[in-house]
Amino acid sequence: VQLQASGGGSVQTGESLTLSCVCSRPSFSSFSLAWFRQAPGQEREFVGGINWSGRSTIYADAAKGRFTISRDNAKNSVYLQMSNLTPQDTAVYYCAANLHGIQIKSEIEEYTYWGPGTLVTVSS
Repeated sequence: VQLQASGGGSVQTGESLTLSCVCSRPSFSSFSLAWFRQAPGQEREFVGGINWSGRSTIYADAAKGRFTISRDNAKNSVYLQMSNLTPQDTAVYYCAANLHGIQIKSEIEEYTYWGPGTLVTVSS
């Protein structure tokens, strides 16, 4: 299983950005998926996740109200829409897949497959 995230870049405070992640595996629709991020000098942290059907999502407190996760199983893709970005959102963002698609997990160790990450830089 290969995951490839894209869409990172440099934005100003208050702007929006959407990240995409494409999965190479046809059984993508059975996975739960998550976005994590790692800021410089910080540990990797959970941003949000989505179950296999897309009907259920959970978010970290820092993402609630500003970030939205969605998926398109027909395109083997998951998305992270980010709005009202601040410099504190600067990080490398990773998408990750959990083979058990029903329950969304927030722990790093629950995710088997990871993409290489895409850098988001927010300047003030």
